[in-house]
Amino acid sequence: MNPDIQNQNEKINPKEITVLVVEDNVSNFVLIARMLGFLGIHCEWKTSGYEVVEYADTLARVDLVLMDIRLPYEDGYGALRKLRQSPKLRNVPVIAVTAEASVEQIAKAKSSGFDGFLGKPLDPDRFPDQIQRILAGESVWEMN
Repeated sequence: MNPDIQNQNEKINPKEITVLVVEDNVSNFVLIARMLGFLGIHCEWKTSGYEVVEYADTLARVDLVLMDIRLPYEDGYGALRKLRQSPKLRNVPVIAVTAEASVEQIAKAKSSGFDGFLGKPLDPDRFPDQIQRILAGESVWEMN
């Protein structure tokens, strides 16, 4: 769990949270950024898994990574392996976000080491609660 999140029962201060969104589709990123912004959460954007660790290392902090699976140059699975090797990022929760939402994909994401799964299309009514639960340390595996 993130050291800034002391107790799951305490209120999470969204202004202190940074979410790295790894998403190649501009429309999907804009939707995610708006939903995070509605929660008061700052987000950063990377369009590919390629060099995601190098980019994340330039950020002051990363509390959560929302990782699309199908990405150009390097997919979400390859990027996850690299994140897990980074001393700064190895304990940051990484959530798979994909349109290929199925029981099989959830199983593959779990066995690959993802910390959760959100199927696309993301539900704007459920997304805020899903993110708050994830940031509180809960494991969220939902196809939507």
